[in-house]
Amino acid sequence: MKVGPMRYLPCLSLALLLAAAPAEAKTVVVTAAHLIDVLAGKRVDDAEVVITDGRIVSVGRRGATVPAGAERIDLGNRTLVPGLIDMHVHLTSNPTLSGYKSLEFTDSYWMVVGVANARRTLDAGFTTVRNVGSANYDDVGIKQGIERGDIPGPRIVPATYALGATGGHCDATEFPPSISVPAPQIANSPDGFRAAVRTVRKYGAQVIKVCMTGGVLSKTDAVGAQQLSYDEIKAIVDEAHMLGMRVAVHAHGTEGINVALRAGVDTIEHASLADATSFKLAKEHGAWFDMDIYDDDYILAEGAKNGVFAESLEKERVVGRQQRETFRAAHAAGVKMLFGTDAGVYPNGNNALQFAKMVEWGMTPMEAIQAATSSAAQALDRTADVGAIAPGRYGDLVAVDGDPLGDIRLLEHVAFVMKGGEVVKAPASTR
Repeated sequence: MKVGPMRYLPCLSLALLLAAAPAEAKTVVVTAAHLIDVLAGKRVDDAEVVITDGRIVSVGRRGATVPAGAERIDLGNRTLVPGLIDMHVHLTSNPTLSGYKSLEFTDSYWMVVGVANARRTLDAGFTTVRNVGSANYDDVGIKQGIERGDIPGPRIVPATYALGATGGHCDATEFPPSISVPAPQIANSPDGFRAAVRTVRKYGAQVIKVCMTGGVLSKTDAVGAQQLSYDEIKAIVDEAHMLGMRVAVHAHGTEGINVALRAGVDTIEHASLADATSFKLAKEHGAWFDMDIYDDDYILAEGAKNGVFAESLEKERVVGRQQRETFRAAHAAGVKMLFGTDAGVYPNGNNALQFAKMVEWGMTPMEAIQAATSSAAQALDRTADVGAIAPGRYGDLVAVDGDPLGDIRLLEHVAFVMKGGEVVKAPASTR
């Protein structure tokens, strides 16, 4: 018997209605004895956070009315902190394979390192990171894998290649002329750097990283020597800002820092030899200092064993203590400060070791936490979704045993991690 098309319309209509119907919203209610409100700069007791479809919908007192059927997670006497943000990481680096040791491995091995480090970083409570330099666009690949759910890891703001000049900190300077190393990140003129900005953006960069001065771990340059001219860094800044991107500048030396600030860069990484003029310029231009003041301990303790060049160890002895003195002076001068560790110079996953150094060298525990949450979100232009436990933002939560405002080192051993309303790590009592 021939069946007319009208016979199938009721079934087709039902199928279309089911397909169009929104999925049932998932709501999670997290309660804890305390919560660090980084926007107000205070601790809140008896906290309750309601998260629906990965976003926070309300923050109140424990016991408030919540939607029926919501999943409940009670963290008892623990303290909630926003998901932490590290503004300076290198996920595809392993500090135990430094110097020439890294040449024993094929290029694709570093993607494997990055996948493992992404998991370690997330488990440590860092739900967002800014990856400021990796070869082969590896950080973009890791970001894509995380966003598709293929691998666990933090939200990544990738820079891809860090841009620099021939023979500078971002170049490969440890080889003789007979060995040619691909260098798509190297340019030597304002127009060359404009083209480099466009290229890395084309392939996934969301922030531009520039090597403005020499560095510690590069073999042959002077750590404080300026390596880009004003015209070159200004071209980078203008191009990046036109494209809606921020510029992070590796700079240890005073003059390089000050030239970069005059050109309008957004963050100064390391800032080891910044002076009073640097502080004044940073405040005038609204720039942030992102200072990795834990690294000195690790490099000098473990560097020789890990293969760090002797020249690099000597440079670290010169700038390590000075960087910490500069950190204290910059903070006292009112420069805006961020939490950035250079993880990859010391092991990824141990990022939180820096909190204690920031407190030791002048910050209050609340200021150190804000540097890794609300301040970092501002510097990323991400105040709508990360950096605080507040309505509208992602359900990125960390919990610790005790009060980190009394003991900042509690953040080195987080008990609970949630990213986007999904539990990543939990004590047995909440599972």
